[in-house]
Amino acid sequence: MSITRLPGSLRALLAALALFAPFCAHASLLSPELEDKAATILAWFILIALPPAAVVAFWLVHILPEKIAHKKHHPQTEGITTLCLLSLVFGGLLWPLAWLWAYTKPMGYQAAYGTTKHDDYFAERVKQLETETDQELARMELNHIREELEYMATKRKLPRELEALRIKLAAGAVTAGGAA
Repeated sequence: MSITRLPGSLRALLAALALFAPFCAHASLLSPELEDKAATILAWFILIALPPAAVVAFWLVHILPEKIAHKKHHPQTEGITTLCLLSLVFGGLLWPLAWLWAYTKPMGYQAAYGTTKHDDYFAERVKQLETETDQELARMELNHIREELEYMATKRKLPRELEALRIKLAAGAVTAGGAA
């Protein structure tokens, strides 16, 4: 029910009570001295703790594309990392580009270099397969990695580590469950 529908005498009584209400109401549960102390502590917290926390949060958000690229073994991880650092310098303007780049499938890179994985992926995966308990699955995957490295060698000159790994796999020096 709205206040305008009340009878005039009741409205006058409510207005009189409203005049006395501020004397009984308290703005805070704390005393004025305690309010000052709480406000001072809050101000110091905002001035001292919040700026570094904001900088850390800004930095953590801006390295997310780099972490995604590492997790997905993106072949252009170094470029994504550089774009993330540049984004920090330019106030976050380049961050969406780094984010999109981290999630793209590098088809042009695959056409030029023969893979969509970073070079470190192959050495890491072979190391994991050497300790794999399922011998047949590990042997099949090692064969697949060997074929992929052979194909990559036809597309480009492999780095020393990958070339050595390719030769070891071709010679059968790496087997599931450990080195032969």
